[in-house]
Amino acid sequence: MNYFTNEHEMFRESLRDFLNKEVKGNINKWESEQKIPKDIWKKMGEQGFLGLTYPEKYGGFELDFFFEVILFEEMSKMNSGGFVITQQVVQSMSSPYILKYGSEFLKEKYLPGIISGDLIGCIGITEPDAGSDVKNIKTRAEDKGDYYVLNGSKTYITNGVYGDFVVTVCKTNPSAGTKGISLIVVDLNSDGINRTKIDKLGWHASDTAEISFDNVKVPKENLIGEEGKGFYYLMNGLQLERLIFVPSCIGAMELAISESIKYMKERKSFGQTIDKFQVLRHKIATLSSQIESVKVFGYYCCDLYNKKIYDVKLCSMAKLLVTELHEKVATECLQFFGGNGFSEEYPLARMYRDCRVGTIGAGTSEIMREIIAKVILEETKYKETKS
Repeated sequence: MNYFTNEHEMFRESLRDFLNKEVKGNINKWESEQKIPKDIWKKMGEQGFLGLTYPEKYGGFELDFFFEVILFEEMSKMNSGGFVITQQVVQSMSSPYILKYGSEFLKEKYLPGIISGDLIGCIGITEPDAGSDVKNIKTRAEDKGDYYVLNGSKTYITNGVYGDFVVTVCKTNPSAGTKGISLIVVDLNSDGINRTKIDKLGWHASDTAEISFDNVKVPKENLIGEEGKGFYYLMNGLQLERLIFVPSCIGAMELAISESIKYMKERKSFGQTIDKFQVLRHKIATLSSQIESVKVFGYYCCDLYNKKIYDVKLCSMAKLLVTELHEKVATECLQFFGGNGFSEEYPLARMYRDCRVGTIGAGTSEIMREIIAKVILEETKYKETKS
């Protein structure tokens, strides 16, 4: 089934031209400096590449989800996980909570800047002692009447160093379990916030932080939705967070295959180019078949999301399959390059590093398997919480 219209493909060509002109030649510099200049996001905003599914009222375009699929596929072909994750966090992991559950005040304050590229957001879930176990977070927001006082810490927060705001998962009622968890938007320039950059295995172009909150005053109006509903909002939002691994992994894997074929056609061994060796040809055939299969399934899951069909099982399956295949493809394609694959001068070294976090972020592979097992073995029903 073809999910892409002529309008989609025109958008893809325009985006690809922009990325090749404005981004591709700068990736190595951004990776080295471990920072992406904000002006590239403003340029993307000016060209209409951000806020694709967001309402026109705030500067968006109200397009279907497959425009975002294209966005992340093409961004991933720049071979920088840090580049693509920066906007995935903004467009699909943090800002949707403001869009879906936030007040009009919050929408007007943050969404136009997100869509124009002027604002970079992040999502603050993980803590030093609470990763996938969201219900055991310790960050506390104490009600002081007109404002909250926030104390606690978050870690592994993408965009946490250079970002402008964080959608913070915190406890407004520590004794109420999951019903005591809320989401609050916190401006990262607030007094009492300390941000420490984390050195990472991969995603070097993106910034990742430990964030500590020391008696940070946050206006009551920065509460997203209702107090105590944060856990349920998160459970809804995590489906999109997991689903967007599909286009970014697919784009990266297709790049790995094309770069490998290009190298194999040029590299000679034993008097012939290595693309003539059957063992390597068959590996390319197998990997390409697996990529195509996961791509078809992933697109099907994206179509369900586009139709507003909430399917936790299939979304979890897609995330599990695509991230684990990405690791396999990066490993086997690096092998095609031999010793050169271990060199930073060749593309697979970076991809090999960058892909590793896929089976960890947005819910580990183990968590995905447990969710899938609950649906299959225990017939657990996951329902979307309405705003």
